[in-house]
Amino acid sequence: MKKYVKEFFSRGLMWGAWGGPVVYAIVLLCLKNAGVVQSLCVNEVVLGIFSTALLGIIAAGISVVYQIEFLPLAFASIIQCAVLYIDYAGFYLLNGWLSVEHLLTFSIIFLCGFFVIWFIIYITTKSKVKALNKKLENL
Repeated sequence: MKKYVKEFFSRGLMWGAWGGPVVYAIVLLCLKNAGVVQSLCVNEVVLGIFSTALLGIIAAGISVVYQIEFLPLAFASIIQCAVLYIDYAGFYLLNGWLSVEHLLTFSIIFLCGFFVIWFIIYITTKSKVKALNKKLENL
């Protein structure tokens, strides 16, 4: 288990820690250019930077569930989906980027997006495995 915790933080810090704040900065620039946000207080910026860094660490690190051999693929996917949902919804609510009234809409969009992306990855991987098996048969 220690191996998976180490891998979680390794992935999270390598990919997620810098990605969250960069995306946050891009979103703020877009909102500023659209006239939606004029200024933010220091507390809002600090909360946004730290929370998006932590959000990114969790989102990048949770993919470690697919390396745990004893977990069935479907169960690993459910774990990933649940952790990502709690991660995103929790930080969005904390930062005031999502209201409780819009949580149902967010949930539907999140679940549809997760399953579409997962299905595309599944189909792509399945076709690559099929092609590889075909090549192995021809040897």
